[in-house]
Amino acid sequence: MRRIVSILGTALFLLLAPGTVAVLVPYWITHWRFESGQMSWLPLRVFGGLLIAIGAVCLLESFARFAIKGLGTPAPVFPTQHLVVSGLYRYVRNPMYLAVLTMIVGQAFLFGNIHLLVYGASAWLVTNVFVLTYEEPTLRRTFGAEYETFRANVPRWIPRLTAWQTPSAVSGRNQGDR
Repeated sequence: MRRIVSILGTALFLLLAPGTVAVLVPYWITHWRFESGQMSWLPLRVFGGLLIAIGAVCLLESFARFAIKGLGTPAPVFPTQHLVVSGLYRYVRNPMYLAVLTMIVGQAFLFGNIHLLVYGASAWLVTNVFVLTYEEPTLRRTFGAEYETFRANVPRWIPRLTAWQTPSAVSGRNQGDR
């Protein structure tokens, strides 16, 4: 039952939070119209489309992992029961936020809209403050040493080049798929 509630809650939160930040607000800014000018170079638009696709795949993978492995949602009101340290979380601590920001930057390039780049920078700033003042302290309190080990080995924003192996995975008790 917990997994079903987690999946439904995660889907709802996906529509509300990233749906607003990465889809609705960019639509309000651009009306999804292609601009002409310095950012209208075709290869830049193609690159923007690729960023959107990569961001969307990463976002959906991370959201699914929270619901299925963590047995909770990304929403603070229904958090995960388990610290999620598998999938993209073996490379970077905040793949959801990076995915959303990647989608925003991708839209800026696709539509040739500088205002979306400014919005993306603002969204990152707000996200960073949230991560530093709420999310990381909450994870420390909730998961203690397990989170500290994760934090010490996986960077907050710039992904590792190789996947981090959890201590249990290294010792042979492969729990890295939590």
